[in-house]
Amino acid sequence: MHQTLLLLATLAVYFALLLWLSGRTARRADNDTFFRAGRRSPWWMVGFGMIGASISGVSFVSVPGWVATTGMTYLQMCAGFFFGYIAVAFVLLPLYYRLRLTSIYTYLEGRFGARTHRVGALFFVLGKLAAGGARLYLACLVLQQFVCVPGSAAAQSPLAFLAIALVVLALIWAYTRRGGIFTLVRTDMFQTACLLLALVALLAITVSGLGLTPAEAVRTVADSPMSRVFEWDPGSPQAFWRQFSSGIFVVVVMTGLDQSMMQKNLTCKSLREAQRNMCAYGACFLPLNLLLLSLGVLLHALCAARGITPPAAGDALLPTLVADGVLGPLVVIPFTVGVVAAAFASTDSTLTALTTSCCIDLLRLEDRGLSPRRAARLRRRVHVCVVAAFLASLFLFRAAGGPNVINTIYVLVSYTYGPLLGLYAFGLATRRRPADRLVPWIVVASPVVCGMLDFAAPRLWGYTFGYELLMLNGLLTMTGLWLISRRAQAPVAAA
Repeated sequence: MHQTLLLLATLAVYFALLLWLSGRTARRADNDTFFRAGRRSPWWMVGFGMIGASISGVSFVSVPGWVATTGMTYLQMCAGFFFGYIAVAFVLLPLYYRLRLTSIYTYLEGRFGARTHRVGALFFVLGKLAAGGARLYLACLVLQQFVCVPGSAAAQSPLAFLAIALVVLALIWAYTRRGGIFTLVRTDMFQTACLLLALVALLAITVSGLGLTPAEAVRTVADSPMSRVFEWDPGSPQAFWRQFSSGIFVVVVMTGLDQSMMQKNLTCKSLREAQRNMCAYGACFLPLNLLLLSLGVLLHALCAARGITPPAAGDALLPTLVADGVLGPLVVIPFTVGVVAAAFASTDSTLTALTTSCCIDLLRLEDRGLSPRRAARLRRRVHVCVVAAFLASLFLFRAAGGPNVINTIYVLVSYTYGPLLGLYAFGLATRRRPADRLVPWIVVASPVVCGMLDFAAPRLWGYTFGYELLMLNGLLTMTGLWLISRRAQAPVAAA
């Protein structure tokens, strides 16, 4: 009961600060503020806030639990992430700034046509709902375990889960509904600071629980068999070149082709500032994930020292140790702040980006000639509908979720963002123009074929696909586009 009260008090203070901050930043909000933040955000503020949006509650909980099964091989993928950020900064950002885009999927209409524009935006909406639901699912599940009395019926009740999810989504809606991306640039900076402080506090508490000095903790991590970084077996899903190359393309699609990440970058004052933000942000990702994986190694060392059997599910490692009091009673404060800050920084960006894409790409709000008041009213209604769709997505994932949420997210990305990768790669690398009316068929067929290959490969050839499924999906999309295209006679628009 004491732990529950401490958690609720922590949440109340955190939410109060967040709502106060959002209220101060959204006093004169309109659609331009919501979608573009007036294109005057400081680059360092955008970059720092994006750290929290990328780490998410999934990474905060899942990555430390991953070391038991895959060691630190995730760092191979993180190394690829950096080169992906370089590609986004110097290939995609110049295109977006030259065209002065609000939604990055507007590019598809100028390059291919209206149907391609709509199907590209729809794939983003579906993929982001699925991945966002998975991220928030884990955060709400963790909160349910702590808010409800352990072992009680409420701790496993779908109704209790629904209540927590509704409260979380209502709070996120409350501070994003007016200021949109302008507010998020400010609140995400606050939430990233909370996330990093929480991670440092958890590391310090774990090291103290082991009775180690910082230098001894570093040696403990380095000497652990779980600290293995490189995997050279080409047949393993964690093989270096499979992970490294997948990391590059995962960043290209999850950042460069993702409205929620690019929308923040497009609020910077200039292309040069946006590129500076992207490179600095990309350089932070490897050390942050190294700290999360090191926390996982130290948590397993603590379990071994105290004769505790770690939970079978990696996602349950950190929450279980916190709930059982292994790390002490006060650890619930940094743990709660870390999970909530990461979950909110990720989910608020997702809701705002989905609202933007639905308004700009699917409803074509800015082409309808509405008065500012009517346009703002329509945007607010879309925002509420997106929150409802997000809640439905969250429950679908709860019904079908796997034991490792971050792995599930990357698999979802392979299927939903692969066609976007193919569309943008084809548009930038060729001068051919596909038949716009046939593009939706190619975009839908590509992930279907990938799913069939993913099912058949281990049974027929003994090969198990990893995250390179994303690249295969993009390649199939490009091949299909080539087959239904002809070389453009005139300069290709928006290329």
